[in-house]
Amino acid sequence: MHPRFLAVLLTLTLGAAAACGGGSQPSQTPATQDQAAAPASSVDPATAATVAGKITLEGTPPANQPIRMNADPACVAATKGQKVTQETFVVGDGNGLGNVFVYVQSGLNASFPAPTNAVVFDQKGCHYIPHVFGVQVGQPIEILNSDATLHNVHATPKVNQEFNTAQPIQGMKTTHTFTAKEPDVVVPFKCDVHGWMNAYAGVVDHPYFAVTKADGSFSIPNLPPGTYTVAAWHERLGNQTQSITVAAKESKSDANFTFKAAATTGN
Repeated sequence: MHPRFLAVLLTLTLGAAAACGGGSQPSQTPATQDQAAAPASSVDPATAATVAGKITLEGTPPANQPIRMNADPACVAATKGQKVTQETFVVGDGNGLGNVFVYVQSGLNASFPAPTNAVVFDQKGCHYIPHVFGVQVGQPIEILNSDATLHNVHATPKVNQEFNTAQPIQGMKTTHTFTAKEPDVVVPFKCDVHGWMNAYAGVVDHPYFAVTKADGSFSIPNLPPGTYTVAAWHERLGNQTQSITVAAKESKSDANFTFKAAATTGN
């Protein structure tokens, strides 16, 4: 094992730390998550509504940054020498924008039990998969290392406890649960071994969220009738919100958002 990885592993072990990957080439297609939980018992299925729409990017998206994995031979082997880039901008047909976290920001007047099924968060091909995902407070996240190399998951929430979990062995699994919703909603994940590995988790206290597909589409079903503020978040383009009213049994498909490529900030 490379001396750098040994040093990082020792640091993580002594400090309850973390690390990350090496498997197969990522697809650049976001893993979608239209609904993480079944509708709560307080939602009448006879009146439940659906909000759907599309996130569009206006303008030319910046090129995704190339990733150089030469420091870890396992990562090079996993990607078979193919060109690998970051997943910041996943743009599909009609300039649809993938990897956008869409969620109900306000308007819900009930509590919702956490689902017991786990969200699977994998380290494969020296990438976090999925790159963007949502999870409900109290819902388990199963963290998996599918790579034959040292990995770690270092999450930096503001309200929940920070965690940094090392997984030096292929096939290792650990479970983590967020206990409170986050004021900024989205929690960054990073790897302290492979600096290019990053991901984002939207942490909310209800099941009404989705992650856009590669074509920018999303759907949030099983909503009680009402008026809501729906928000859309992208890692480089920020947040947008709009007010949406749905009647009983209504399927509203025009909850569309447009982000401008020129508005990009940061890396």
